Amino acid sequence: MTFVAELTPVTPAESEFVDRMGLTMERLGGTRSMGRLWAWLMVCDPADQSLTDLAAELSLSKTAVSTVARQLETSAIIERVPTATREHRYRAVGGGWEQILRVQFEAVRQSLDTFDLGLSLLDRDRPGQRARLGETRDFFAFLVQDADEVFHRWRQYRDPSP
Repeated sequence: MTFVAELTPVTPAESEFVDRMGLTMERLGGTRSMGRLWAWLMVCDPADQSLTDLAAELSLSKTAVSTVARQLETSAIIERVPTATREHRYRAVGGGWEQILRVQFEAVRQSLDTFDLGLSLLDRDRPGQRARLGETRDFFAFLVQDADEVFHRWRQYRDPSP
C-alpha cells in the first residue's frame, strides 16, 4: 500500500510569493520556472512533491518541471526524495545558495588568469585599456580575497554558538 499525502491548497499569498520568486530568479540569471519551482517547494505542504503535483500547481508541463528540477538538484537547492515507486518526488534543501555562490566565486577566481593574460598582451602605451582591464582584475581579486571570509561569517551568523 502506498501512502499519498493530501495536498494543501495554495493560498493567494503563497501564489504571489511563488510568482515573485520566479521574477527574482530571472534577475539572478536563472529562469522564471526555476524560481517558481524552488519557491513552491519551500512553502508547499507536504514538503515533498511529485512531478505531477508540481506540474499541476505551477501550470507547467511535466517535461519542463523535470528539466528544471534536475537543474535545481544539480545546484543543490532541491533534492530528489527516495520512493518505493518510480515516481520522482522533490523537496527543498538548505545550504544550496552557499554552494551556488561557492561555485560562482571559484569561477571568479579562475577568471583572474584570463585578466592577467589580457594585461600581459597590452603594451604600456595603451594606458586607458590597461586601466579598464586592471580595474576589473582588481575587483575580481578583491571578491576572491573576501569570499572565504564571507562564508566564514555566514556560518558564524547561522550558528552563533562559541
